[in-house]
Amino acid sequence: MIEEVIKVLLVDDQPLLRMGFRLILEGEEDVHVVGEASDGIEAVRQVEALQPDVVLMDVRMPGMDGIEATKQITDSGSDARVIILTTFDLDEYAFSGLQAGASAFLLKDVAPSELVHAVRLVASGDAVVAPRVTQRLLETYVRGGVVPGHSPTSHRDPLLDELTPRETEILTTIAEGLSNAEIAHKFFLSEATVKTHVRRILSKLQLRDRVQVVVYAYETGLVVPSNPDY
Repeated sequence: MIEEVIKVLLVDDQPLLRMGFRLILEGEEDVHVVGEASDGIEAVRQVEALQPDVVLMDVRMPGMDGIEATKQITDSGSDARVIILTTFDLDEYAFSGLQAGASAFLLKDVAPSELVHAVRLVASGDAVVAPRVTQRLLETYVRGGVVPGHSPTSHRDPLLDELTPRETEILTTIAEGLSNAEIAHKFFLSEATVKTHVRRILSKLQLRDRVQVVVYAYETGLVVPSNPDY
């Protein structure tokens, strides 16, 4: 018996794409598509009305785009986690989506099994999808200064002073794209201990999830972009 069902909202202006995602997700016992929206305005309304756990959000839509919709959803205090849908892995819109508060991004041609895995991962709060691609995306746009209005700051965030030396070390490794298992191996810790540290880091820095830690580290200059072409 399934104890908890993940509620998903599909947001895309292409009905066929929404139908495809619905068919994939509805085939899982622990996932239920609670609604669909064709633009950002409708998405924001549906999130408030349906209280989904996960929103699959296209970025390029008429009217309100997915970036603004994501920002409004996260700013509203909703518990819904947003996954940005994009066509290219190194995409300015995907970067902007992460800045706006999205928990992850996926390519639109993602394999069905990867889509389901990502929805489950994000719903659980362990919201890193393709962490090394996320890192490369951030390095590309932070280094290049491509995104309008974005510039990394050299001012130290006073919230960083709340972290212990170990938490600061782990924060840096999260920003480098390491998984909990890799962090545990690096510092000779158990994965349970690493998860505890991650939860404390999120709480102290007032961040939603791990991918927001990565964005934070680059935007505050805590991690300096290296060579994105690895």
